[in-house]
Amino acid sequence: MPDRPPRTPTSTTSDLVVVGAGIVGAACAYHATRVGLSVTVVDSGPITGGTTGAGEGNILLSDKEPGPELDLALLSNRQWRSLADLPLDGTTFGRAVELETKGGLVVATGPAALAGLTRLAAQQRELGVEAIAVPGDRLPDFEPHLTDDVAGGYRYPQDMQVQPMLAAAHLLRLARRAGATVLTHEPVTGLLRDGERVTGVRTPRRDIPAGAVLNAAGTWAGEIAALAGVRVPVAPRRGYILVTEPLPPIIRHKVYLADYVADVASDSAALQTSTVVEGTGAGTVLIGASRERVGFDRTISLPALRQLAAGAVRLFPVLRDVAVIRAYRGFRPYCPDHLPVIGPDRRAPGLHHACGHEGAGIGLSLGTARLVAQSLIGEPPEIDLHPFRPDRFGPEVPR
Repeated sequence: MPDRPPRTPTSTTSDLVVVGAGIVGAACAYHATRVGLSVTVVDSGPITGGTTGAGEGNILLSDKEPGPELDLALLSNRQWRSLADLPLDGTTFGRAVELETKGGLVVATGPAALAGLTRLAAQQRELGVEAIAVPGDRLPDFEPHLTDDVAGGYRYPQDMQVQPMLAAAHLLRLARRAGATVLTHEPVTGLLRDGERVTGVRTPRRDIPAGAVLNAAGTWAGEIAALAGVRVPVAPRRGYILVTEPLPPIIRHKVYLADYVADVASDSAALQTSTVVEGTGAGTVLIGASRERVGFDRTISLPALRQLAAGAVRLFPVLRDVAVIRAYRGFRPYCPDHLPVIGPDRRAPGLHHACGHEGAGIGLSLGTARLVAQSLIGEPPEIDLHPFRPDRFGPEVPR
């Protein structure tokens, strides 16, 4: 048998080990250092090597129905805006991570869809979301190249976009400057225990003792939870994004059809596509969105790509002859009830979770991190954590 690599003992105990160096783990590391905790981040791959590296960077309120997720999205939206002006290496955090406060535009193709969108917007406004009605004949004022085959829509000024890999990298940079350690290419293979209590993690290279362990492992969060003998049913939900050649600025907002909201909330495992189109600062146009539950199958699905392209051309005919330069896919961490898992796990004391955000992890990351940090230091969380509790799914995993 080949020799195993020597184990490197860790002489000091961190207050917190964060498992996962995607946007949620990075945000949690940043907020934990802000409240004075010593932090070690460990990931099986590189920084943003999972879902974050394949994301669009959405920070949305427009697609959230009233309930716990919208409450979390509002908290996160405020966090993103407050962080935007933070000085960072001669610029600001917002500029460094390409944060765009361009807003969103949701459009409906017929009277029934518009009536449903109007009801949703009214409910959202009661909770603090800015949703501004735009009649069909005024939509060209906001998107001149939009098809005229739309009945009307709503503009959401609070919607934003960010470059997710830059955001995660800079949040980890800030955490490092506050003393955090980041270990990449070290998979967590086990958890350290003191009786029932989780007291750290084990990798092929070292044991890392800690006061608490945070499971922010994205689509692999269920595997980390299982190491503690608990069930967190996070599963991958595959999605594709098309990227066009660089263009002059022709799309001003994130624009999507009203049926996107229902598709996100669907439990179907089959392929679903709903048209989402937005420009970037580099001039490329991003086209989504698809979703299907096929495990970690990375096969390129031509039907999915064709549906995405056709939907984008119907919404913006100007894109008909534009070249697509690449397509990429990622795996959203899907939970059966479409809510993330946040907070301490009473089934395994010392284990905390911040996972299962599906396609909203970029936008919800900072709010999630604030709640996790508050929970870790014993402060009352700003919003109720009960809907996100880790043990809501039922029995433990047999050991």
